[in-house]
Amino acid sequence: MALETRKFNKKQIKVIAHRGLSAFETENTLAAFIAAGNHSYYGIETDVHVTKDGKFIIIHDDNLLRSAGLDIVIEESNYDDLKKIKLFEVNAGVLDGDGTVLTNKKRTDLLMPDLDEYLLICKKYSKQAILELKNPMTEQNISDIVKIAEDCDYFKGITFISFAIENLVYLKKMRPDADVQFLSCNREDFAKKLPIVLEYKMDVDLGYWLLTEEDVNTLHAKNIKINVWTPSKIEDAVKFDNWGVDFITTNILE
Repeated sequence: MALETRKFNKKQIKVIAHRGLSAFETENTLAAFIAAGNHSYYGIETDVHVTKDGKFIIIHDDNLLRSAGLDIVIEESNYDDLKKIKLFEVNAGVLDGDGTVLTNKKRTDLLMPDLDEYLLICKKYSKQAILELKNPMTEQNISDIVKIAEDCDYFKGITFISFAIENLVYLKKMRPDADVQFLSCNREDFAKKLPIVLEYKMDVDLGYWLLTEEDVNTLHAKNIKINVWTPSKIEDAVKFDNWGVDFITTNILE
């Protein structure tokens, strides 16, 4: 039986594939990005880390225990060593809460992609690249990422997101035209950072359990667009759509 996403009727909300189509392919791999590219998603989300030697690699966690069974810290490792590591295959279509279950099987094609590989897939399939800048970065790191995006001729096709708001401030100072969203999963932290969001004309990307309809109205009144992550139930997607939420980032909804 073919594996299928959970489709729902949309009014206006735009759907983003979380770490690629991660319900069916190993998250943050070329396979997951291509699978998302072949569906109706508005965008494809991923995560980028800076390696020890100042290069960029696509992976979510800070270490490889969950993804490859190896106690290796990404940002303490060199790019060439990381590129040799094979990742676990996903147990396609089996959801664990809002995530997916990885098997202990590895495939030779499941490697950590480069930033430009991800961007060029988004460009090929005309998908918005939703790029999470993992952990605090230096201003030079941000400048280097902008350069890679420009070399791919896809800077305007990227929405930059980060829990580290200083990353987004560096970016907005460097490129005021950058499309950015501040990530938060904590209401107190979000309230504290809201003045910075407003000052630098950022949008927001919130854990879906935080959001109320009143929040949507308040934020929209301030001209702030709203992304929510990562519900997997159709009824939640319909609710957010009815509230007027702008984007939804999800593993399996479409």
